[in-house]
Amino acid sequence: MIIRVSEIADEGLVVANPGEFVAPFADRSWRLEGIRLHVVRDGVDLLVAGELAASVPLVCSRCLEEFRADVHPAIDVRYVPKPVTGDSVQLGANDLDLDFYENDELNLAALVETETTLVLPMKPLCRGDCRGLCPVCGGNRNVVSCTCQTRPVDPRLAVLKDLAARLNH
Repeated sequence: MIIRVSEIADEGLVVANPGEFVAPFADRSWRLEGIRLHVVRDGVDLLVAGELAASVPLVCSRCLEEFRADVHPAIDVRYVPKPVTGDSVQLGANDLDLDFYENDELNLAALVETETTLVLPMKPLCRGDCRGLCPVCGGNRNVVSCTCQTRPVDPRLAVLKDLAARLNH
């Protein structure tokens, strides 16, 4: 969804219909469930604030099962015109919530995808108490109770176990 900056009224613009976004995500399995954004001009800058709801398929980092995660990122971003001085712009520590628009156009679909991606967990879990996979047979411990015996410690590493015990004293 492209918005022309010069056409934004003084009271701002409210975007609340997810149907207005034809394809907000590059991955077609991601779903935009809801959105409420308020876009306001501040001189040549733009302030975009609001929230969105999305559903994203992920793979559990413990049991490798696929599950859907519902994310609700809060959005608070300032857009400034892209400088014409060149391609590289240095941002400071206070500029983390700053982005650029160019040619009098603001791409809200890119904002939606970026903010959704940023709230995804680094190590997704299907549930908080996921038991993961058995290291011996590879079975999903959430589904089956395996009776595998844990592997004995490699005798070459036994020295390190003793070292750890000596360091604790």
